[in-house]
Amino acid sequence: MAVFEYSALDASGKKVSGIIDADSAAAARQKLRAARIFPVSVHEARAGEVKPERQPFSFGRRRRRIRPAEAAMLTRQLATLLGAGFPLVPALDTLLSQGRSHTFNRILAQIKDSVVAGSSFAAALARYPGTFSTLFINMVRAGETSGTLEIVLDRLAEIGEKQEELKNRIRSAMTYPLLMLAVGLLVLFFLLTYIVPSITAIFSDMNQVLPAPTRFLIRLSALVQSGWWLLLLVVAGLVVLVRMLGKTAKGRFLIDRTLLRLPAVGALVRKMAVARFSRTLGSLVENGVVLLSALEIVKNVVGNVLLADAVAAAAREVGKGQGLGNALAASRVFPDLPIQMISVGEQSGQLEAMLYKVADVYENEVQATILRMTSLLEPVMILLMGIVVGFIVLAICLPIFEMNTLIR
Repeated sequence: MAVFEYSALDASGKKVSGIIDADSAAAARQKLRAARIFPVSVHEARAGEVKPERQPFSFGRRRRRIRPAEAAMLTRQLATLLGAGFPLVPALDTLLSQGRSHTFNRILAQIKDSVVAGSSFAAALARYPGTFSTLFINMVRAGETSGTLEIVLDRLAEIGEKQEELKNRIRSAMTYPLLMLAVGLLVLFFLLTYIVPSITAIFSDMNQVLPAPTRFLIRLSALVQSGWWLLLLVVAGLVVLVRMLGKTAKGRFLIDRTLLRLPAVGALVRKMAVARFSRTLGSLVENGVVLLSALEIVKNVVGNVLLADAVAAAAREVGKGQGLGNALAASRVFPDLPIQMISVGEQSGQLEAMLYKVADVYENEVQATILRMTSLLEPVMILLMGIVVGFIVLAICLPIFEMNTLIR
């Protein structure tokens, strides 16, 4: 069977579109008419060709892609169906009827079509590298080889759900401080562009030297009034420059090295990378992937060039017969605690269990660190805003106090 995309009219005359399995375009049209859907156009969707859903144009709209949360939900549901005794193809058919996005359904239909044609599930997934990661594909391949596909999918779903949970906690923890920062900057901009000029205008006719804070405030207000657009251009330019640097190998290395050297952020980035490394490597090893192959996969999901280079160097040393713990210690990039725990796991023959413990420890530390940082950010930002507003009030009041002393 092939997968066809169609554009059609339903019984009420409303335009609809979607995908359908059929042996030919003519058979697809017959199936649509039998469902009281009248096709306007039908064409075959080639494997690997996934177009975004058509949406009204809007500025900043990105190309439609499968979100990690959707992939994690698909994996969980597929693991549940396989665990309940469903064969793979009927399980994929069941998922197709769940009414997901057009893009997602098209990918699922093409994967099912490849499996029906005799391809392995991992090979069918490998045709969509933008949707399914190397980690996902290799673990599925290991699950098919060992006959434990439902267990592997369950583990992959757990990994995806934990990553999404951590991202959501970080987002929720940072929402309030970022909102406060945005409101504070808007208030400051309003004060400097509207309130301060109207009040300081009365000082222009004074035949005396204004206090230094007042002169500074007047100049700052004039600068913001005349050059706020230039400030926005500088900020936008910096963002574009950082993104362009991030697309080059040297630029990415400089950015990642700078992040690791930042006082508070560096430790947080390192802990997140170690947690991702440990959980991913533990899952691969537990599901039968050879350690060397697992390390080659993990270096691509660490998320930091320096740590990825350390993993690659460790893989080379492991290939020479050295233990993983000692190989990671030689890089001097990984913290001491995970290295010691990995060494203990190797000696006791429980490497994957110890890797999971490392991941749990560092994920909990990341969450605790973020909560501490956000709890400190709020009073610090309030204090800074109080200092700024207090300076503005002082700079405005000082000339008034001097005028009162002159009148007396």
